[in-house]
Amino acid sequence: MTGIMYLSFDDFLSQASQLGKGPVALIFVEDDVEIATTLRHHLDCGFKHVVALTPDAFDIPKDVASKVHRVPFDCTPQNAVANAVNDINARVPQGCWLYYCYNAEFLFYPFCETRTVGEMLAFHTEERRDAMLTYVIDLYAGDLPQTPSAVSLDQAHLDKSGYYAQARKDPETGHPCERQLDFFGGVRWRYEEHIPQASRKIDRIALFKSKPGLKLQGDHTFNDQEYNTFSCPWHHNLTAAICSFRTAKALRRNPGSRFEIDSFRWHNSTPFEWHSRQLLDLGLMEPGQWF
Repeated sequence: MTGIMYLSFDDFLSQASQLGKGPVALIFVEDDVEIATTLRHHLDCGFKHVVALTPDAFDIPKDVASKVHRVPFDCTPQNAVANAVNDINARVPQGCWLYYCYNAEFLFYPFCETRTVGEMLAFHTEERRDAMLTYVIDLYAGDLPQTPSAVSLDQAHLDKSGYYAQARKDPETGHPCERQLDFFGGVRWRYEEHIPQASRKIDRIALFKSKPGLKLQGDHTFNDQEYNTFSCPWHHNLTAAICSFRTAKALRRNPGSRFEIDSFRWHNSTPFEWHSRQLLDLGLMEPGQWF
């Protein structure tokens, strides 16, 4: 894969039809933390195209820049990311697999050490699924005095328990939505007083097939309700995890929470092993029928 540097987001959109059927990883860069690491990780997953949507001010090492599409982009305006995903969805070929995340977030799926994301999505497609539920699992440094930013690849920790789900109700009828749940846990649950209510869920439909009229909404769900389901009606399907420093990083930067958190570690913390087996053993993703 050869990288391309685009002049603007509109320039990228004008050429998005060339991305084919993907899979395409859209990495939205909010700051200068672990940009290259995030891009390398998703290149290693086997995405056909990795797109870095990033401010011009941030550097990308040459070895990575030569392999990714660089698009000028500012994530800070409200709904900027959702709007960008929707614009891209409208321009890529129908049926293109898209994935989106932020810098310092890392996709893990069952058996990702030996299988590509394309192989996983091929199986998922055979099961007549057009989207995949991912859980955003909070990562955090084990020693905040040593790593005040809360971002440490070598000393990353996660919560091994404390996750739960609630029925998602239809806003019009008040009845539970079929095969849809709201998931909670991790740092967002333990420090919810510092987290806006709209940002407390950890479920994200991060992998999906493009189609006309599809819209990503502000809560990481789509206007097509079947896209928001965790499985098909007849058996469990694959799910994946996005291991993310994003919440811990934000809590350490926010003056209202920074001085109230001496450590993110608690009795249910465990070192992150950077391996899909640990996430499967903890029940943080589901292999479904894929063995």
